[in-house]
Amino acid sequence: MTGSPLGTRPAVWAAAFLIGAAGTGALGGVAHAEDIDNLTAQQIADRSRDALLGANAVHVSSRGDLGKGSPPMSLDLTVDRDGNCNGSVDLGRSQGSVLIVKRGDDVWLKPDADFWKNQVPNGGSAFAAILGDRYLKAPADSPRLRALTKTCDLNTFQKLVSDNANDDTGTLNKGSKTTVGENSVIPLTRMRGDMTLTVDVAATGKPYPLRLSLQGGDGGNAVVNLSGFDEPVPRTTPSPAESYDVSALLGRTSAPA
Repeated sequence: MTGSPLGTRPAVWAAAFLIGAAGTGALGGVAHAEDIDNLTAQQIADRSRDALLGANAVHVSSRGDLGKGSPPMSLDLTVDRDGNCNGSVDLGRSQGSVLIVKRGDDVWLKPDADFWKNQVPNGGSAFAAILGDRYLKAPADSPRLRALTKTCDLNTFQKLVSDNANDDTGTLNKGSKTTVGENSVIPLTRMRGDMTLTVDVAATGKPYPLRLSLQGGDGGNAVVNLSGFDEPVPRTTPSPAESYDVSALLGRTSAPA
């Protein structure tokens, strides 16, 4: 199992989207506790950024692509600042999906058959036969999994927002109140060239960004939904009977007879 097929693409996708969101200036600056109806678009964006940066955990559900021929992908992860996560990544176009559980110094992965076939063409079928319905357990600091484990860390997302929030090129507009699910939101829209980013900010309670939508930019079309702020990552991890240690897997050279 060479390279880092388990981590690179989902991490790049998530990072690129959040850099795109933060880099449009739709999240940034210093917040002020005022009635959201009386705030300007930039003031709401400021409050939203601060709320996101103050969260200790969040559920991220995303789908779509970033254009330029990139494949559609989806993420469904609950992540926290301690680097714990629980959820799944789907690489799209029948390229495979992976269930992910990370807790402390360990990570458990359960790739599906399409993943083994397309992402690990040399030996993937043998690994799949050995694992069966079990999770692959590995140290979270494994070099092969570093990109993936970064995706599991809320600090990674928050740092991207913090580091890329000062570019205010383009026009930021405040829309009329609408709803995302059962939540009342204020949409903020930033247009830059042929790319449009919309951030739907909660209109009541903490002004969390609840949905980020990206359209344009050489065919990009992606949506990220954020929820479950400060709700803990599930603590349940796969049992020993449900797990197979990566060192034992790499010591096998072929599927069992």
